[in-house]
Parts: sequence; C-alpha cells; structure tokens
Amino acid sequence: MRLAHLFGRTLRDAPADAEQIGHQLVLRAGLVRTLAPGSYALLPLGMAVVRRIEAIMHAELSRVGAAEFRTPVVQLAALWEQTGRYAQYGPQMLRLSDRAERPLIVAPTHEEAVAELSRQIIDSYRQLPQLIYQIHTKYRDEVRTKGGLMRLREFIMLDGYSLDADAAGLDASYDRFATAFERIFERCGVHYVAVEASAGEMGGGEPREYMALSPSGEDTLAICAACGYAANSEVAAFTAAIGDQPLQRPAVQSSSAAPFRARSQTPDDGFSPDSPPPLSEVATPNTATIADLALFLGLPESATAKAVFFDTPERGLIFAVIRGDREVNEDKLRAAAGVSELRPAEAATILAVGAVPGYASPVGLKIAVDPAVGALSPAAIFVIADPTVVNAGPLVAGANRAGYHLRNVVYGRDWRASRVADICAVQPGDLCARCGTPLDLEKGVEIGHIFKLGTRYTTALGATYLDEQGANRPIVMGSYGIGIERLLQIIVEQHHDNAGIAWPTAVAPADVHLIALGKGQAVRDAAETLYSELINSGVQVIYDDRNETAGVKFNDADLIGLPLRLVISERLMATDELELKPRRGAAQRIPRTTLLDAIRMALVDTQ
Repeated sequence: MRLAHLFGRTLRDAPADAEQIGHQLVLRAGLVRTLAPGSYALLPLGMAVVRRIEAIMHAELSRVGAAEFRTPVVQLAALWEQTGRYAQYGPQMLRLSDRAERPLIVAPTHEEAVAELSRQIIDSYRQLPQLIYQIHTKYRDEVRTKGGLMRLREFIMLDGYSLDADAAGLDASYDRFATAFERIFERCGVHYVAVEASAGEMGGGEPREYMALSPSGEDTLAICAACGYAANSEVAAFTAAIGDQPLQRPAVQSSSAAPFRARSQTPDDGFSPDSPPPLSEVATPNTATIADLALFLGLPESATAKAVFFDTPERGLIFAVIRGDREVNEDKLRAAAGVSELRPAEAATILAVGAVPGYASPVGLKIAVDPAVGALSPAAIFVIADPTVVNAGPLVAGANRAGYHLRNVVYGRDWRASRVADICAVQPGDLCARCGTPLDLEKGVEIGHIFKLGTRYTTALGATYLDEQGANRPIVMGSYGIGIERLLQIIVEQHHDNAGIAWPTAVAPADVHLIALGKGQAVRDAAETLYSELINSGVQVIYDDRNETAGVKFNDADLIGLPLRLVISERLMATDELELKPRRGAAQRIPRTTLLDAIRMALVDTQ
C-alpha cells in the first residue's frame, strides 16, 4: 500500500462535529469518511483493519465449531409479521416493496431468516446442535446518529446463531459463543466488562452485553468492585439510600391480579398499619419542581413523590410515580409498560386525565388496574409506581390543583398503581443489591451482545425437529452479535496518544510503516527493493513514497499508528543500516542484513 496514491488522506485537524477522540482519529488517519449522517465509507486503511478483525473472528468462531453462512439483507416482511416484530420494531426498520408489491424489509437483524432456514433444513435431533455465523451488513434507521462509528444506520455486524434441541444444549452453545467473543475482544486489544442487560426487542433470557468502558459511552454501568456484580443501568439491581439509610426495593411485578377495570381512587382501601395521619392539602405556590417544593416545605426531596408523564404508541398516556430524589430510567419504564417508545407528554394530554403538570399525583384520578392486554379506556390512566414510593410511607404529592400539594399521601390507602415495577435509575451512592457495597457508575459502549432466545422465533415460524421418541419439538435458538465499525472505533479510543493512533499489532492496518528520506534516486531504488522484499516475506507494509518533508512523514506515521516505523535514508545506507522504531518505543539502528529477524522479533514484542 503506497501513500502517494492511497485512496484517502490524513487530516491535520478533525471536523468540528467530531467531538469524541476515537471519531476524530478515524477521520484524521484516513480510515473513514462521512457520506451522510450515520453513513460512513470505509477507506482502504479502514478496510485493512476490518479485514484483520474479521480474520480474528473467523479463527475464534471456527475454534468453537461455528460455520459461516449468509442470509439476504432484503427479506420478506411476512416472516417478521409471523414473529410479531414487523410492528414491534417501529421506525428503525426500513420498509419497502418490490415490483410485485410484496412488502419487504431491510433487515436490522436476522433471527427470522435463521428460523425460516432452520424450518427448511432441520428435521431431526441428529442434526443438532448447529453453530453458524455471518459477517454481514445491517440497516437500522436510527433517530440519533452520533459519535462517528458508534451509532450508524448501515453497519457491518458479526451475528452468530445457535440451534439446539433443548435448554441444556442452548446453555452449552451460549458458553461456546461467549468464549469465542471474549477471545475476539482480547485479541483485538479491547478492555471490556461483561454486564447483565435488557433483552429489548430480541426477547429471550440471560442477555449479556460486552461493554467497553468509555467516557463517551451512552450507557451507564453499575459495577461492584467487591463481589463482581455488573449490569447496565437499564436492568441494574441496587439498594437505593435515603441519606445513610438504605431502602430495600423488592422486585414487585404487579399490584393486582384482578381483571382489567377502571375506578376512581379513594382512601377507603383499609390501609392503616401504623395509623398514618390523614391527607391534608397545603398551599405551595410556585413549586412546580421537586427542588422548589422541598425547599418551600423544608423537607428532603426523598419525602416527596415525583410525577413523570409519557405518551406511548401502545398505551397512550403513561403516568410514572417515583420518589422525589430519584430519576426514572426510561429503559426500565418502557419494559415495565410493555411499549416500544416513550415520548414526553404534552400538557393538554396530562390535563385531559385530570392531572395538573407540576402539581400532579395519582390521588383522585381514574387509574387502570392491571391492564395486561389491550388498549386502555379513555377514562382511565395507566400508572406505574416504583417501589421507592410504595414502601416509603407518607409522602408529599401533588393535589392536581395548581399551587397546591397533599401531605401524608400513602400508597395503598390513598391510591394504587396499575402496576408496581422497578423503574428507578441507579445513582451515585446506591448500594449493590448482592453485597451492600457502594456501586461504581461507569460510562460504557456496547461492543457485543448475546441472548438465549429459546423458542420464540422457531415456534412462530414452525421450525421444529423430531426427537428420539419421534415427537415434534421446537428448535431452541441463541443469538450473538458484535458491531465491527463500533469495535474499530473503540480500539482507536483505547489505543492512542497525543500524536495519534497506536494500534494493537493484531488489528493494525499493516505491520510496518516504511519511510524513505531524501530525494536521491539511490534512496528511492533502495526503498522500492526493501518494499518488495518485505511484502514477499509476508510483512504487511505501508510505504510513504510521497514527496514530503521528514516532519510530515513522521507525523503521519504517528497518526496512522502502525506497530513499527522503518526509515531508510542516504546516511543510513552509508553504513548499511536501517532505523526501526516501535510506535511507543525508542528508535534503534539495525543492520540491513538482519532486518527481517528484527521486524519479526519487534512485532512479537509489540503484540
């Protein structure tokens, strides 16, 4: 690869919209270029990195017995309709039709295609287990494309699938893929942590995310240094504290098993274990925020109940209630409500159900009780309460009248939720639910995700096999994925200095950056001979054959960041020597005759 005619070039400065260091460096080093928001072209240097990452993936997946396959990117919508995900996936899925007006989709993931192939191919338990994978293009119409390669619309993904006869087989396949993924990350030089996560649209059990710790990460991770517990904040279990007093938060799924109905909430539920004082209304002018209310009444924020409203496609208005000093985790709330999207509710929508923005509470409202399925009645509102309010005793809450609040609002006596669920975001100072140690909160970027899907997709699409007794059983699936461009940028973020990228040897776009200094023909001829010799010996080389100054060439070598820099010049030729410098080491002169041995040893040292 010659720099003089390389498709792509280095940049002295990154574009203004590139805020993250990894994003800046993949642009400045000439690895990628932007074509549209969320759409990046991989240039030759970037492709060279991707090919090395893919080679590692092929090797490690082959090592655990997985075989490569390929499914189409454009798929029939009918498969997705059968699994229910055609509607569930929402606007992220790109929908289209062919000339025969058949509905099609551009696949954001490939579980449906794999389940359909399994239906066609697998007949008997003797064909199981199967471990397959592909490295292929995906498309998701992301609302927010940012961070360079971190969140793309079109991207390359390693997606693996396991097909088993039963849960025990799935457990074994899951462990094999997990082992392969961890070896892939280690060989790529990535520092990561495996955390508990949400299954999201995928469904299934034991979802595990592989997260790279990063200050630019969109995810918050709760990590316990004492017992090793680690989870994405969207599912993190913890003990919330009021000052120095922890408040246990049990996992409660539903407040009632009664059929769906709507009723007016009245304080006649018979709740009086400790005879809490009765409700009383208090004037609280200009206290539409929890901070203002607590200051006005001289109370801690933990003595209040916070009302948060969202509009949803499936359930209409959602009313979330949480302790005043806590924040709602929208991922948890979306899962608890069983909805695909949360949007901030408009004031008119809130007022229409009898609540008053800034002074709202569930007291006195018509609340839907246990709406397990179906749309809500227009006369009722779906309320989800966090255990922090359920277990807190008397709290101050809104009176649904501007400028007024209620004292001594007690859950169970004065109101009941449609559903009680953990919707609380983890905060600094919260304690590990397992061992009670304060949790560390870190920012992270998801680089891999593995799921035990079970039979969700195979049952929907009729993918079955005959067991040893001749009985028909659904195939048990697992799904496993790594985003490759995102992994590339994380490697850059974790391996750089002020001068540029410092690639791990295994994934660098080449092994050696060859620089010829001097304009004499003898130097050029010697560099050409050296370039050919290295390539013929299996060393991957980038040759800077440009007519540039030594400073420009050295700066670009540091920016591109190959493991070794090799310099040839008239002065060095006079002593039959070359200069070899590791990217993060000192330069040394080596005899021309020992070059190949010196390079191989240096590459082992850098690895």
